[in-house]
Amino acid sequence: MRQYVLGIDIGSGSVKLTLLGNDGVIGAAVGCEYPTSYPQVGWAEQKPEDWCLAFRKAFGELVERTGIRPEMIEALFPDAATHTAVLLDERKQPIGNAIHWTDQRSGEEVEELNRNHLGEILEKTLNQPTVIWTLPQMMWLRKHEPERWGQIRHLLFAKDYLRYRLTGELGTDYIDAMGSMFYDAVGQEWSEPLCRIAGIRMDWLPRVSGPEETAGYVTKQAAEEFGLAEGTRVLTGTSDTAMEMVAAGSVEPGHATVKLATAGRICVVTEQFKQSPYLFNYRHVVPGLWYPGTATSSCAASFRWYRDSIGRESFDELCEKAQEILPGSEGLIFHPYLQGELTPYNDSSLRASYVGISSRHTTEHFTRATLEGIAYSMKDCMNVITGLGMDMSRLRIIGGGAKSGLWRQIVADVLGMSLEKTEVDDSSFGSAIMAAVGAGWYRDVREAVEACVRIRSVTHPIPEHGQVYENAFHRYRRIQQALEEIYHE
Repeated sequence: MRQYVLGIDIGSGSVKLTLLGNDGVIGAAVGCEYPTSYPQVGWAEQKPEDWCLAFRKAFGELVERTGIRPEMIEALFPDAATHTAVLLDERKQPIGNAIHWTDQRSGEEVEELNRNHLGEILEKTLNQPTVIWTLPQMMWLRKHEPERWGQIRHLLFAKDYLRYRLTGELGTDYIDAMGSMFYDAVGQEWSEPLCRIAGIRMDWLPRVSGPEETAGYVTKQAAEEFGLAEGTRVLTGTSDTAMEMVAAGSVEPGHATVKLATAGRICVVTEQFKQSPYLFNYRHVVPGLWYPGTATSSCAASFRWYRDSIGRESFDELCEKAQEILPGSEGLIFHPYLQGELTPYNDSSLRASYVGISSRHTTEHFTRATLEGIAYSMKDCMNVITGLGMDMSRLRIIGGGAKSGLWRQIVADVLGMSLEKTEVDDSSFGSAIMAAVGAGWYRDVREAVEACVRIRSVTHPIPEHGQVYENAFHRYRRIQQALEEIYHE
């Protein structure tokens, strides 16, 4: 009888599910959106309950579409972005909204950490404080919302909360723990000195285990609430980026991914972490490996903003028309700093801009310039990686933005590198692969990737486009330098 496993991704704006059969073939993929609230400029919050409601709705749709019985699913594996903490009270109920990882409110706390604790943080976490990390977010919360702070009894992360609702068990994995900035990545334990900086109590923190370990089983109550089969195995899970690496088949040193999603990322599989203020260091799910990477604040998020505010057509329609515009957009340059920028500036004060507008420019020019500007931000990231001497034997492009042939070509031309695209690259697919390993279908992640991951296409750079973009990139950098002083006034 055919059996299945289920990968669950709690994304920036939706829950996504991938159902994988024991023949290595995807049975179905569904999703359900939920909102993000922005109470003040630079703030971003989500309701943990919305993730659960979206999962229940998406799973119901999956069952209806496929006709499978819930008991045919052997294991579940959840993932989500790191940094987003879920705070629970003594009844294990969420205390208000979760501060999303894109939130920018903790700038002062980041300055304090960099001024007073940088050496200790770098030594223990291998990462530089910025506003995306949980530690400065918790410092902000303690300072500005003491009543809420006083109710905290447990601290989890996004995927952990859904897993808790399914199993009744509290816990997290070592990759999500690293995303907190109060976990000792070298000693692989919660750091009491780092917790003390924010006033975090050690008894709030969950047990840490490997992503592939069994965390519990679906309870009777959860089975009734979500439509699952009671007793279904639930694995611990991990971060979405770690699962994107698996979905892309990046499980050997030198394998790398370029991600065009809400944020842009370039990650490289290595045998050791790489110390840099512009890199994010995380352990890989393959023992002994790491995936240090760069990150931008707004990648596909910039294109979504452009579509909703200026383009006012579908992504496909915008891209089709922009193909008629020559590379370089006739001098129009976009900086995608809608929420500041991470690599290579770590500067939340930077802002987006279009520079070089003339009467010749049309909506199609603005569309292409937006895609090109985001590609330039990825080149900024790539320059950090190559500057550190990190070896890349293979580059695969992933994320929602990678579906666009035009955007893939622009990124290949700007980076000057060939880009492979797999048939499926969503993190929920990576989670389904990990669930298959947990169910015992494969010996390890490498064997599972060999069986399940397939290449769809390869995009090669066009040399004559590359020279145009090289010149434009130099202007992009000079414009950023010129405007930086203004944004800091």
